[in-house]
Amino acid sequence: MSRRCCAPDRSAAPGRTTLPLLDRGAGEQHGGHPGAFAPLLSLPGGAFRMGTQDGDAFPDDGEGPVRTVEVAPFRISATAVSHAEFRAFAEATGYRTEAERFGYSFVFRGSVTAEARERAESVPGADWWLAVPGAWHREPEGPGSRSDDRLDHPVTHVSWHDARAYCAWSGTRLPTEAEWEYAARGGLVQARHPWGDEPPSPDRAVIFRGTFPDGPTAPVGTAPVRSLAPNGFGLHHAVGNVWEWTADLFEPGSPSRALRGGSHLCHASYCNRYRCSARTSNTPDASTGHTGFRVAAGDGSRNSSRLPTGSVE
Repeated sequence: MSRRCCAPDRSAAPGRTTLPLLDRGAGEQHGGHPGAFAPLLSLPGGAFRMGTQDGDAFPDDGEGPVRTVEVAPFRISATAVSHAEFRAFAEATGYRTEAERFGYSFVFRGSVTAEARERAESVPGADWWLAVPGAWHREPEGPGSRSDDRLDHPVTHVSWHDARAYCAWSGTRLPTEAEWEYAARGGLVQARHPWGDEPPSPDRAVIFRGTFPDGPTAPVGTAPVRSLAPNGFGLHHAVGNVWEWTADLFEPGSPSRALRGGSHLCHASYCNRYRCSARTSNTPDASTGHTGFRVAAGDGSRNSSRLPTGSVE
């Protein structure tokens, strides 16, 4: 599958009128705000087997090879950042996301409000994605929708720059890919998923159920950040629910950032990226209805061993 199958970028909607963008350093000016979210999990680090030789892996995504990576002790959030947590940041600082500044964000077509659909623009080659004017984290499916009744769900429609701004305010950072995969594996060695090798099921992960993209057999969307049991390290929804931004570049010299974990739109016939090793990418200004992030802390410069395809800025 192509990379765009998982996360469209701004170039997928050339007809959209762009608004003035935030200064790329704007998020740094708000200052630290430690304790703005739930306490982080402390993980001991150490050597682990990163990557995969799984036959379902996508070679172009750089899931392999399997190699031993040493990770220093670090801390990571048990959950993705929730709507409530991100809203507290935005209200405290007056921060405006890039979805707000561009004037649109990408939404799965089966979730778009009737009002928004009339003005939406489909993504060529992936028409299940619509560039929806007015979609942002407080109106995730476009004008007329609300996130008020899902404050405990992961925040979506946040770009990599937005995630970094939240981290700057909260005194945290984004995890490196090595940290993310180490944490997602929960102490299991080379298991496909955070719970083991058994295939995803509704009691293990929030993923697409039915025939993608037109035949879901359950409501399509996110779930509360603690709605399913955690892995061996205490992380909830390490795969499924939302893709999660990481600190790393997807590949050296690329402007795109690596995303991990799959989402509620992953399906065996389409994305099939809910392995611990699975990766995709997007440009740092992109935002979608299935992308969020979790935070970390510690000396991330020591935990950036994403070879041969990744590097840290």
